[in-house]
Amino acid sequence: MTTPQITHLGGEHSVTGSCHLLQANGLSIMVDCGLAQGNDTALPFADWPIQPADLDYLFLTHAHIDHIGRVPELIKNGFRGEILCSHPTKGLLEPMLNDAMGFSNIENDERKKILQLIDELSWGFEYQQEFKLKRGVTFSFGRAGHILGSCFIRFEIADQKSSEGGKPFSVIFSGDLGNKDTPILCDPDPPTHCDLLLLESTYGNRLHEGRHERLKRLEETLERALKDKGKVLIPAFALGRTQEILYELDRLFAKPSFQKFLTSAGLQNLPVVVDSPLGVKLTTVYAEQKAYWDQEAHDLLNRGDNPIDFKQLYSSVKFQSHQQLVEMPGPAIIIAGSGMCTGGRILDHLVASLNDSKTDIFFVGYQAKGTLGRRITEQSERNGTITIDGHKIRMQATVHTLSGYSAHADQQGLIDWVASMPQKPGTIKLIHGEAAARNTLGEKLRERGYNVIDD
Repeated sequence: MTTPQITHLGGEHSVTGSCHLLQANGLSIMVDCGLAQGNDTALPFADWPIQPADLDYLFLTHAHIDHIGRVPELIKNGFRGEILCSHPTKGLLEPMLNDAMGFSNIENDERKKILQLIDELSWGFEYQQEFKLKRGVTFSFGRAGHILGSCFIRFEIADQKSSEGGKPFSVIFSGDLGNKDTPILCDPDPPTHCDLLLLESTYGNRLHEGRHERLKRLEETLERALKDKGKVLIPAFALGRTQEILYELDRLFAKPSFQKFLTSAGLQNLPVVVDSPLGVKLTTVYAEQKAYWDQEAHDLLNRGDNPIDFKQLYSSVKFQSHQQLVEMPGPAIIIAGSGMCTGGRILDHLVASLNDSKTDIFFVGYQAKGTLGRRITEQSERNGTITIDGHKIRMQATVHTLSGYSAHADQQGLIDWVASMPQKPGTIKLIHGEAAARNTLGEKLRERGYNVIDD
C-alpha cells in the first residue's frame, strides 16, 4: 500500500482558509483554496512546498469563500491545472469569485480574464460516480448537505510500486458536512470505507436543536422582536444561509398561527428584504439548480409554492435602495451580508440601528474569533459599547443566537456520519475546528473505538 503525503496549508486547526495538498503517485492535488477570516491567517504562496504552476488538480468541496477565495490568486500565480467540483458548485463559482475580487485590488479587465480562465479550467461532476484521473488515482463526490453543491471527496490511490498490484489507499476529505433535514438540500450521503478520514470538527463540542424546535423558536423570537415594530437584522452569508432563511420564512408565513399574530399586530404587510446584490443573484442560481433540491422542496414546487420566493419578499440591489432601507424605520426583516459582519451592507444597518432598543439582531451562523459578529455577541452580554468603522456605538439592540441554523453538522451529526460507514476508517484526523471542538469530538470518537490522531 502506498501512503500519500498530505500537507495542510490552511484550515487544519481553524475554521477558515481551508487548503490541503495531497501528493500521490507523482500527482499534486489541492483540495480547496480558501480565504482566511477573522484571526486566522493564510500561508503565503512563497511558503508552500509547491508552486501553484506545479499543481495538477484543484478540487473544490463547495463554493464558500473560505474554501475558494484564493483561487483567483492561485490563477495569478500560474496555476493552469484542472478545477474539479460538483455541477452546482461550478455554477456558483463566477458570482462568488467575482464578488470576492471586487474587494481586492484586481482591476476589472484582469478580473474578467481570471473568471474566464477559471470557467475554462473548471469541470462539474455528478455525485456517487467514480471518475479516473491518471496514474492510478480515482475520485468520487458524495453529497455533504452543507450548501447547494457541497461534497465530500473520496480518493483511491493505486499502489504503483508493487509489481503484484498491492492494496490501494483511500482517503476522504469531508469538506464541510451539513445536517440532515436541512431546507432545500438532500441529506449527506453515507461515506464508503477509507483508510484515512480527514473530518471537519467545527461544532465537535456542540449540539444543535432540531428543525422543528428551531422553526418554533424562530416564530416565537420573531413575534417578540416585532411587537415593538422595530427592525430585525439577520446577518447572513449570501450563499446557503440566505436561501435557507428565506425557505424557513416562507414556511413561517404559511403558518396560520404566525398569520394570526401578524394580523393582530397590524403587520400584514411586513416586508422581508434581501439587502444583498450577491444574495439576490445566488438565490437566482439556486432557483436554476432545482434538480439538486430535496424532495420536500420539490413537493412544495409541485403545489405551486416556490419556497425561496413569497409575496412579502423584496430585493435591494442598487445602493440607493440600500441607503433608503438603512434610514427607513421598522418594522421590517432585513437579511444582509456578511454573515460574520466582517463587511458588506450589514455594517451600515448595524451602525444605524445597534443603539436602538427596538432593534433585534438574529445571528444564524458561526461567528469566528476576531470577527465583528463575535464581538457583538460578546458585548451584548455586557451591554457595552462597540466600534464599527470609527463609530463608537452603545449596544441597545437585543441579540439572539439561533445556533440550530448552522450549516455545519453538530457533534452527534458528525458521529452519526462516521458511524454510517460500512466499516470503521483506518484513521481519523480532525481538522477545520478550534481546539476545544477538536478535542471534545476526538474524545467522543475514541470512546466509540475509532482511531483518532491529533496531528
